[in-house]
Amino acid sequence: MDKINNIKELKDKARLLNPAVRIGKSGITENLLKEIRFQLEQKKLIKIKLLSAALSQMEKKKTADLIAEETNANIVQIIGNCVILAKR
Repeated sequence: MDKINNIKELKDKARLLNPAVRIGKSGITENLLKEIRFQLEQKKLIKIKLLSAALSQMEKKKTADLIAEETNANIVQIIGNCVILAKR
C-alpha cells in the first residue's frame, strides 16, 4: 500500500513540474543522458518532453525504458508526450 501511495504522491508532484529535458530530432545521445542524470541528482523527480521530431523516430514506451535503464531511474508515468522519472 505504501508503494501505491508513493507513486500517487510522485504523480501529484510531477503535475507541477516543467520539463527539465526535451528530446528532439537528435534522439538519445550520451550528452542527453548526462543531463538527465544530472537533473535526477539535483531534483530527484523530473519530467522529460518528447518532441514530435523524436516521436517520429522512436516509440514512447521503448524510449522511456531505455532512458530509465541508462540513468538508473524509475518510470513514474508516461502521459501524453511526457515521461516522468524518479531517481532510484
